[in-house]
Amino acid sequence: MDESTRNLQSVSARPETTDPLKSTTGFVYLLQALSFIFGVTSVVGVVVNYLRLAEVRGTWLESHFVWQIRTFWFQVLWGLVGLVTLVFLIGFLIWGVIYFWTLYRVVKGWLNLAEERPMYAD
Repeated sequence: MDESTRNLQSVSARPETTDPLKSTTGFVYLLQALSFIFGVTSVVGVVVNYLRLAEVRGTWLESHFVWQIRTFWFQVLWGLVGLVTLVFLIGFLIWGVIYFWTLYRVVKGWLNLAEERPMYAD
């Protein structure tokens, strides 16, 4: 069996129940991206992650949910550190780093989702 046939069979063997979950995962990436404009949409995204986490357990989408949840909580943590250190002006630098770090994680996650690849894969 050649490589392309094997890949085609593995794609068709995926359960179709992940399609709505894949859409949900993409929606959360959209909410994270919109948080650059509106701010609070990432809160809605992480709530969706926690509400649907049990449904993605054991699928390749679970790694995306973990990625999204970690992105949110590290963003909150470092955002607070930046807020506390604003008085020393280093907070602005921290916020800048958080901005680009979050942008990187949203783009990388969305690209992996589009290619149906899990996060944290070698």
